[in-house]
Amino acid sequence: MILSLWRYSHLVLAVSSFLFILVASLTGIILAFEPINHAVLDYSEGQKNIPVTQLIEVLKSNYDEVLSVAIDESGFVKASVLSMEGDSGDFYINPLTGKKVAEIEKQAAIFQFATSLHRSLFLKSTGRFFVGLASFLLFLISITGLVLIIKRQQGIRALFNRVIKDNFYSYYHIYLGRLLLVPILIITVTGVYLSLQRFEILPKVILSHDVDYTSIKDSPQRSLVEFPALRNVKLADLRYIEFPFSPDAEDPYKISLKNKEILVNQVTGEVISELSYPFVTMMSHYSTVLHTGRGSVIWSLVLAAACVSIVFFIYSGFKMTFMRRQGKIKNKYKASECEIVVLVGSETGSTLSFGSLFYKELLKKDKKVFLTQMDKYQKFSKMEQLVIFTSTYGAGEPPANASKFISQLQKTSIDQNFKYSVVGFGSLAYPSYCKFAFDVDEALSSCTSAQELLKLYTINNKSWEAFDQWVDQWGERLGLALDVPRDNLVTKPRKKPKKFKVMINTKAEDSPDGTFLVALEPEKAVQFKPGDLLAIYPEKDSHERLYSIGKNLEGQLLLSIKKHEFGLCSNYLNNLNVGESLSAVRVRNPEFHLKKSQKAIMIATGTGIAPFLGMMADNHSKKDLVLYWGGKNERSYSLYKSQIETALDCGYLSTFIPAYSRISDNKIYVQDLIAKDHYIFSNALKQGTVLMICGSIIMQKEVVAALQVVCENYNLNSLSFYQKRGQVKMDCY
Repeated sequence: MILSLWRYSHLVLAVSSFLFILVASLTGIILAFEPINHAVLDYSEGQKNIPVTQLIEVLKSNYDEVLSVAIDESGFVKASVLSMEGDSGDFYINPLTGKKVAEIEKQAAIFQFATSLHRSLFLKSTGRFFVGLASFLLFLISITGLVLIIKRQQGIRALFNRVIKDNFYSYYHIYLGRLLLVPILIITVTGVYLSLQRFEILPKVILSHDVDYTSIKDSPQRSLVEFPALRNVKLADLRYIEFPFSPDAEDPYKISLKNKEILVNQVTGEVISELSYPFVTMMSHYSTVLHTGRGSVIWSLVLAAACVSIVFFIYSGFKMTFMRRQGKIKNKYKASECEIVVLVGSETGSTLSFGSLFYKELLKKDKKVFLTQMDKYQKFSKMEQLVIFTSTYGAGEPPANASKFISQLQKTSIDQNFKYSVVGFGSLAYPSYCKFAFDVDEALSSCTSAQELLKLYTINNKSWEAFDQWVDQWGERLGLALDVPRDNLVTKPRKKPKKFKVMINTKAEDSPDGTFLVALEPEKAVQFKPGDLLAIYPEKDSHERLYSIGKNLEGQLLLSIKKHEFGLCSNYLNNLNVGESLSAVRVRNPEFHLKKSQKAIMIATGTGIAPFLGMMADNHSKKDLVLYWGGKNERSYSLYKSQIETALDCGYLSTFIPAYSRISDNKIYVQDLIAKDHYIFSNALKQGTVLMICGSIIMQKEVVAALQVVCENYNLNSLSFYQKRGQVKMDCY
């Protein structure tokens, strides 16, 4: 309930203040470059550390009368002087020589326009009010956004942990929000403060020195360099000097320093009066500096980046909202007609894309199916099969369109029997992996009229392969041959394919278990790392197939492939002969790269060994690499034997530990070896060794379960902790 309130308030604030914040951000981007443009002029001459007494002396010797001197935020010295020789007025000077170096530039037309629009929208006081209000609303949006990020990252301690990439918009909404949160808060707080100041809501402070002029002394007379009040004052400490109008001792220098204002006897050089700036004055000064970026090119660039990010937040926020609301599916059949009901709980809309593909495939099979959001659950009079696809938000909370489902399920009276299947979408990097899906499954299991068709199924990081396996299992239970096409809703189209020449093809027919190796060389140079993916297109306009990229000791790109009887791509690759070419795209997969400094335990089954063969081939520094590999028997191992034994002999691989599942009745799997070598794995996690897992989704689940047991038995952090910091890496299919 509280989470929904935060979501709602965040959205309402964003919508209500959209136009004002957009204008303020766009003009803020422009105005951020004004201090940069000013600093490029460089009139400071790099003399910030010269004594103030030297500056005064130089000015008095060069001009007939000096009215004032001011130091701007960039350290440029502006003088207001009178001279019989013609140099009179206000201009920039060289503080060493006192000579004029440039006129004080007028504000450029574009900055004048942006300033007026930024401050008042050309509406004077009314505009200033709305701009101030927009700053306050942006502050509230920032706070509610921070709360939502903390929820998304599952706790304030995990705020700066790695962000799991659901989609482009949500990923960068969170990433940039975290990165630029402090600058945005500074912009909003200072903006509100300056608005309050302009409306005179804050007290206006005018310093008033209480001086007894009759007690002012005119002796001893001192030269400027001997003035005790200015003995250690440098140009960098100065804001402005108001010079005396007469030579009388009662007419002092008024000097503004960083934190106080002093009156200095122009004869004796002693302090006549000293007043520290009150808090309001200091806040006004620093609010202006921080809000405008004056005096710092770096801070100006940070402000520009913050304003750009605010514009992006506006766009991405609305984009994610629209993605969530795309759940208004135009169903072919009415809910009351359908035997199959598909409910989707989705925070960003990505889970809905899987539900839509499943829905469309059932329609192709002439099934009456109804697709809707989980919150729209009701009594479906003809429902025989209920399928639920749901993500989890935060620390186990329901996504935006599923918050009411469990309560509605418990309230709804159902008098017909039905079967249900629950599929949870999430990331193993979060401790509350698919927790809401487990809650939904538990609620359905307590419903007397509901019968479980398939056990709760979880999908890590939107794995298409895991989803495809679940579709096959569900279809088999109902006697349906389902073939859900991989759609652009799930994967974006790749770049233009390039040609790769086949250098080696061991052929599936020569392998005991239908597995074969294909070595490729690109016709044009392609940079790749073991762990990247190769997207292959077996036929024109066909959907891509992704294979993990390895490398052999000759430096050729290596694929390990299992031939399936009706597999379009595996048969296509198996039929390629040496010298022929194929079209493919290298897809970067940086989250499954092994860094140069890392030790690693690599865990694979079957063809999942491919990227690890490449990591061995690249291990010229001979870092400690250990490989656990699962296959049917030693004949399965023969395909990789030569490269592994060479790697062992060369020191590219430290240890190879196989797990064979078909040697005897006592089947051994890689998860069994993890349980057996629990001490090794606990030490590896403690010492920062990287664990890399590649293979089937089924293997991944068993290996993850075994590692979680190790973490629990040795009182270590949860496995998600190690995955978030990049110590556990998975690429399974």
